[in-house]
Amino acid sequence: MGRRVGLVVAAFAVLALAGCGASSSSGSSADQAAPAPAQEKAQPGGTPKQDSAATGEAERAGTSAQQNRQLVRTATIELRAPDSDAVLTQVKDLVIAQGGYSAQERSQPGRASVTVKVPGDRLDRVMGAVTGLDGVEVGRRELQTEDVTEQVVDIEARLANQRASVERVRGLLDRATTTSEITDIEAELTKRQSELESLQRRYETVTGQVAMATLTVVISATGEPVVVHDENDFLAAFAGGWKALVGAFGWLLVVLGGVLPFAVVLGLPTFGYLWWRRRRRVAPVAPPSTP
Repeated sequence: MGRRVGLVVAAFAVLALAGCGASSSSGSSADQAAPAPAQEKAQPGGTPKQDSAATGEAERAGTSAQQNRQLVRTATIELRAPDSDAVLTQVKDLVIAQGGYSAQERSQPGRASVTVKVPGDRLDRVMGAVTGLDGVEVGRRELQTEDVTEQVVDIEARLANQRASVERVRGLLDRATTTSEITDIEAELTKRQSELESLQRRYETVTGQVAMATLTVVISATGEPVVVHDENDFLAAFAGGWKALVGAFGWLLVVLGGVLPFAVVLGLPTFGYLWWRRRRRVAPVAPPSTP
């Protein structure tokens, strides 16, 4: 009997210990799970991390979009230098070193200009090198940029559609059976191929302008000697007055030459009419005859 009581007491003790362990384990689990809401309060909805990620993606997208823009760039630089021809040679050497070439060149005493083509992504570098040449003064610097992205995209879409159209017409030509059908389809195919070639040339022109920027450099000479004329030089004054007189006389001859045809055409009839009127007035009147 006492042994049975001992077993029952031992069983209750085991159950009590098991219950305490379960409660302690559940309590510890609750304690571990409790800080989670506090962390959520520190970063509600995770917005700081999401905002930073979204900002990074937006910046990368903006940079990519800017790199993919199709830009036509045109620049003009005016320089002053003691030797315009020497500076012109230096400018051409700089352009060639950057992968460009000279498109148009003009040179005259005291003044020179050159229009060059340079890669679009190197235009700023070339402009900086040109304005940084030794012994030159920058008079004017101008840069113009035209965004032709939409134009390029439109031409590309039209090219794709036109190529598909040409292929469809070629398929019809392969299935044609009569001479009249072949003639009509060939005429239509020729027309669509011409339109395709026109679009292709336009596309190459626009993309070429994007790939190669245009830079015009105008160089004026400085430091040229100034010729001072003596104001008391009688011969110089006489020569100037004589030149003015000859010029005035020349203009007078030009005016007379322009008026003379009208004077001949209108003056002669007028002079004849006046002379006839005068003769008529002075003509003697015959006396009346008496019966």
